[in-house]
Amino acid sequence: MTLFELQAWLGHRSPESTQHYAKISPNTLTKAYEDAGYFARNVRTIEVLVDRDAVASGAAADGDPWQHYDLGHGYCTYTFFEQCQHRMACARCDFYTPKDSSRAQLLEAKDNLQRMRATIPLTDEEQAAVDDGQTALSQLLDRLADIPTPSGTTPRQLLPIVEVRRDADDDDR
Repeated sequence: MTLFELQAWLGHRSPESTQHYAKISPNTLTKAYEDAGYFARNVRTIEVLVDRDAVASGAAADGDPWQHYDLGHGYCTYTFFEQCQHRMACARCDFYTPKDSSRAQLLEAKDNLQRMRATIPLTDEEQAAVDDGQTALSQLLDRLADIPTPSGTTPRQLLPIVEVRRDADDDDR
């Protein structure tokens, strides 16, 4: 019953009188939340994947990650995920591993940041934020280059990254 229905049923003139006599137990409150569908609407579930090989081999005891929280776009290996201070800023976190499928999105995001830098006049603070974003995306892409493909080789092994250097003589030309 609602407070007003209970008030009418008990014959009280004011809701304050009804509240004084009606004590709500934790079980009653939980049932009310359940009936209203509060938990179903407000609880988000994160799938936790357990690396059984790491647990069985003892690698987990040596500190290797064994618990992976599936965020949709990547995995978080932070043991205390629910207390993470980096929420929504996973790119800066060392516990985050992007999924291989997000590589194209990361490259596109990096390109968009470069385009923004070239076409939009930015304040020094905005410029620093764009530079910080580019650094974070570069680090993520670099980590993805070391994740093995289904054949066992890494993208870095398939397409070695060659560093290009300019000689001092080139500056004179």
